[in-house]
Amino acid sequence: MTADALTEIRRHIDPMENVLWSGKPKQDIVFRGSDAFLIPFSLLWGGFAIFWMIGVIKSGAPLFFALFGVPFVLIGIYMIVGRFFVEAKQREKTYYGVTEDRVVIVSGILQQKVKFLTIRNLSDISISESSDGTGTITFGNAMPFFSWFENTSWPGTGQHAVPKFDMIDNPRQVYQIIREIQHGKSTN
Repeated sequence: MTADALTEIRRHIDPMENVLWSGKPKQDIVFRGSDAFLIPFSLLWGGFAIFWMIGVIKSGAPLFFALFGVPFVLIGIYMIVGRFFVEAKQREKTYYGVTEDRVVIVSGILQQKVKFLTIRNLSDISISESSDGTGTITFGNAMPFFSWFENTSWPGTGQHAVPKFDMIDNPRQVYQIIREIQHGKSTN
């Protein structure tokens, strides 16, 4: 358990509730499997938008055409580099916890959101592990389309994201704690 995660989780639970585990996702900039598609796409998008803007400016086209291209350039810059920094900031402000009854997820950059899931009501829990010892525990099924974009920090995709403990250390140990609670075994 990390001290800052434990403190943050305790702020959101009942005083008599016992925290069995708390943690944070992996910090800093991270590349994911979806980046195999998103990086080339973002380079194409951003490259074309910048090329188009340069052409508009050099041709002396009316101001409207230059202004029309600005949002496309900004989106391209965000997709190429900005999304990595936004996601890193989101993970920096994310805390996870497991109590005797609930899973707790605290997240949000500008506005803090707290999600509680009753452990005994969770029917679909999956775990994936990476070679670096981190892993993800997912609580539910992802919607097919949004599963590609749920970790991209793209505005609006978070509302469709499945609750999860993303990129945590020792995911198998945390998964075991949750399974023991589901089966009514004491984890103390």
